[in-house]
Amino acid sequence: MKEFSPAVRELVDALRTLPGVGPRTAQRMAFFLLRDERHEARRLQAALERVCTSVGRCRDCRMYCEDETCELCRATRRNRALLCVVESPADLMAFEATGRYDGLYFVLFGHLSPLDGIGPDELGLGRLHARLRDGEVREVILATNPTVEGEATAQVIAALCAEAGVASSRLAHGVPAGGELEYLDGATLGCALDGRRPYAA
Repeated sequence: MKEFSPAVRELVDALRTLPGVGPRTAQRMAFFLLRDERHEARRLQAALERVCTSVGRCRDCRMYCEDETCELCRATRRNRALLCVVESPADLMAFEATGRYDGLYFVLFGHLSPLDGIGPDELGLGRLHARLRDGEVREVILATNPTVEGEATAQVIAALCAEAGVASSRLAHGVPAGGELEYLDGATLGCALDGRRPYAA
């Protein structure tokens, strides 16, 4: 990278901090942004400046927003008795894309990981517990990832729900729609067996 100017080197290094972006991809992005008119670079600059100065987190669900509360939490037609707890904003967007969930959310921005210094405070569990105790939420859907850390996080939140007298449920895991049994790993097939339900003929 010695052949680049310091400014270009700094841009490439900054782009490499993005998830999934390696050295060559970062270099291609930098060259794209530095094309003649540099309209894309200025547009990106303006967008980054705006999010850095105006985007925070929703007081209620912790999702990114520009006001005290986000649009989802302010929506009057959402089912306020149903709360889905997810690990990331991307998970929230995945649920919204289904068009089949009309409740509210709580975004953890991670999962419990003591070795990485991520405990209940970092996940906002105190705020979640207060929300459970205010009486509006009747059921919490535990939608953390099916990993060791995700399961541990779900167990802690389920305990908070029990303490507040709120029902909790866990997302079903198992056979994906359109999947074939012979290609599933043992853990997935085991979850499918454990989560089986009555079938109406």
